[in-house]
Amino acid sequence: MTAERPTAEEPTTTGDLPHGGDVTYVYAVARDSTALRESAAELVGVGGAQVRVVGGTDGDGSGREESGADPEQVAFVASSVSARDFDENALRRHLEDLEWLEAVARAHHAVIESVAGATTVLPLRLATVYLDDDRAREALDAGRAGFVQLLARLEGQVEWGVKIYVDAPSEPPGPDAAPAAGTADAGLGPGRSYLRTRRAQRSSRERAHEAARTAAERIEAAGHAYATDRARHRVQQGELAGSGGENVVNDAYLLREDRSHAFREEVARAADDLPGVRVEVTGPWVPYSFTTPPDDLSGAPDTSGAPGAEGSS
Repeated sequence: MTAERPTAEEPTTTGDLPHGGDVTYVYAVARDSTALRESAAELVGVGGAQVRVVGGTDGDGSGREESGADPEQVAFVASSVSARDFDENALRRHLEDLEWLEAVARAHHAVIESVAGATTVLPLRLATVYLDDDRAREALDAGRAGFVQLLARLEGQVEWGVKIYVDAPSEPPGPDAAPAAGTADAGLGPGRSYLRTRRAQRSSRERAHEAARTAAERIEAAGHAYATDRARHRVQQGELAGSGGENVVNDAYLLREDRSHAFREEVARAADDLPGVRVEVTGPWVPYSFTTPPDDLSGAPDTSGAPGAEGSS
């Protein structure tokens, strides 16, 4: 299993930000409870700032144990960041600064993963910021119904990423290269040998893609048996593809934690008898790929955080 975090999407800001001072950066939504506040108190976030909990206007979570937390009381996990780094113009510049972007993404995901060890969390998109805590509370109150619904859906669930790769056949020699002695093409001219090799290569690729479809069907069957939901992501190309070969499937599955082992074992075997096909399983992750708010959720920030999700995601 490769340790790969679902990838965050492009940063986004909420509202007009001042040119100086601090603004409120939010990482996630969770049920407001003592467990959440104790977890947050031990963390630092983006820029080394202390993480805090910003509750709604009708409660602060004090004294509520996780087991008895009111599911209707939700809170943002947040910290303060410099407005100069997170206004629209600054973020546009920072998108060209991969070192800065990676540092923010790592801090963002580290906070989410740490809090997820204490309670169910709803990850928010990278660099979601508000003018101040009061504006954040307004958004929290406006989106409470949707947040409560999503947190209930994600409780006890984790995300697993599944990718299928087709190994690319080796490139044939150029059309002017003479066939190697002792091969089936030795009696052919360079051009005819090249065309024959290209046809064989194409046939090999087609067989590999057919085998990949078989692997995908097996994985989908495992998903139907074990998973709560599935999210399809765009296949990755170039450096994003990571482990070589052609990425032909890039999916995320939402599963109850107690079903994860059986699912992972079945998926990992999906290509055992299929030459030229590899299956990569990653996780478990916080369910970044399953956090899209309902269509009628107004006033709440977009929570589609991955995704893939490095993540999944």
